[in-house]
Amino acid sequence: MAEKEPSQRQLRVGQEIKKIIAGEIERGEVRNLEDIDTMVTITEARVSPDLKYCHVYIMTLNNDYLQEALDGLNLAANHFRKQIGRLTNLRYVPEISFRIDESFAAVDKIEQLLRHPKVAQDLNDE
Repeated sequence: MAEKEPSQRQLRVGQEIKKIIAGEIERGEVRNLEDIDTMVTITEARVSPDLKYCHVYIMTLNNDYLQEALDGLNLAANHFRKQIGRLTNLRYVPEISFRIDESFAAVDKIEQLLRHPKVAQDLNDE
């Protein structure tokens, strides 16, 4: 069964959570990331329909220290929940879990397939 499209409320809450978490990371408020020498990017925040769970997708520059950043952010999840609760008017502050964003790897794989000589030959024939 296909996954249902997120509601406008889910999208708004996800954007707000993404903005809050990105701001905390940018200001250096997360102690667990101090020893990691890479830039962490929040690509998406997906909120469940009941707004009680949120999966935040991250990536790092050149995938350096990706697992260390993921572990540090998951350890700081309660810090982010406190900030979200303080800065929003949500009835329930969602539980935050961080995940690695695999979408860019899928895009790279498709681009490599399109650049393959046999595929390029087929595309040029049309």
